[in-house]
Amino acid sequence: MRGPFILDLSMSYAAAIGQLNAMVPELYKGAGHPRRKFSLDEIRTLLSVLGNPHLTFPSVLIAGTNGKGSTASTLASILKASGLRTGLYTSPHLERPNERIRIGGAEIDDATFARFYFQVQDTALQLVLDKRLPQMPSYFELLTALAFLYFAESKIQFAVLEVGMGGRLDATNIVEPVISIVTDISLDHMEWLGTTISAIAREKAGILRPGGIMITLPQHPEANQALGEVAIELQVKGVSAAPYVPAAGTVGPYRVEVQGEPISVESPLAGEHQHRNVALAIAAAVELATNHGFRITPAAVAEGIRLTSWPGRLERFESAGKTWVLDVAHNPAGAWALRSGLRAFLQDERPRTLIFSCLRDKPVAEMAQILFPLFDRVILAPIHTSRATSVEDLTAAAKATGSEAETVESVHEAIERAEKDAVDGVIVISGSVYLVGEARALLMSGQGART
Repeated sequence: MRGPFILDLSMSYAAAIGQLNAMVPELYKGAGHPRRKFSLDEIRTLLSVLGNPHLTFPSVLIAGTNGKGSTASTLASILKASGLRTGLYTSPHLERPNERIRIGGAEIDDATFARFYFQVQDTALQLVLDKRLPQMPSYFELLTALAFLYFAESKIQFAVLEVGMGGRLDATNIVEPVISIVTDISLDHMEWLGTTISAIAREKAGILRPGGIMITLPQHPEANQALGEVAIELQVKGVSAAPYVPAAGTVGPYRVEVQGEPISVESPLAGEHQHRNVALAIAAAVELATNHGFRITPAAVAEGIRLTSWPGRLERFESAGKTWVLDVAHNPAGAWALRSGLRAFLQDERPRTLIFSCLRDKPVAEMAQILFPLFDRVILAPIHTSRATSVEDLTAAAKATGSEAETVESVHEAIERAEKDAVDGVIVISGSVYLVGEARALLMSGQGART
């Protein structure tokens, strides 16, 4: 067992990241690997030995297929603007795991990350040796426990927690949320969550509590019905965020009424689909203020929305006359949202280039049909993970759309080629968080400034 002191924190952080990178998330293990059986009992045992840090702060849980991170980051920003020391836990990350764990907008520092990482790892190992745990924590369970320890030590006043994949058996679901938020639900992760919208919605509804509160919006009829049935069973109070959604087609700032006072909604998150996510965050803030005693004013709601930061979501860069747009659309619903959001960038006759890649568990052919026809040129870039879709499958998907696609050896090469050839054009990078994260790091390090 490791002692209580870590002498070389920089090396310890490198070691922690090295161990994390060697862990393949259970969701993406290939054929031939035994399927892990998830249970909240395991994270409960681990957290109990760690002092139950998740019980030291109130929280909101956010589940759904798309929009969870945008909703979470907006709500956390509102709570910060209200003067609350707010923890934010999201997934996945673009560049560094530290991004997942934030307080007041600032990500956890490397030394603290390493310290808590090895505390969780060592505690879990001892529990396995003592036969109190059947196996070591998963990648997500480990990071969740790490986040809870950090939040508890930092004495946060509120936590906004994004559910990782499903809901019912997700490690974040160990908390007792003040409010449960359910964002838009679509088909994704079907191997784990079910093959229908209804089945997936019921998994997401696992974050609801008897007599609790659910904030959501009208969406797919099957999802509405499943969520409604679970809510009735549990006698959950449903709160609709519909009053905070502007009229369809609204572009730019708009006004809504919050606690009887009109405010201007000026979100930096581009795309009409973000109106729904912002509305969910507003509804949660109003519920916390009205029925749970938190001091959240309409002015703080407006300020928090305006100061929200959530990179990689229709994020725009300008460089040497070119427009770069980064978006982590990683499933068909996300691709449709991206397609809608691109209308603001593709209105003129400038050349249009797409740099694309995705993971092998995604419906690449469907995503290609949605996105590829919008572009004059498609560049297929490899991503550094065993979970990536093969070049052959990417090429076949492009061919089926009639698109002229070319392959390159790296994301760096894709960016260089697009930059060289797309004179005064629009270059969109999308399809995978891995792709967007690597591309964003390259762009931020030497190509243009964010606008």
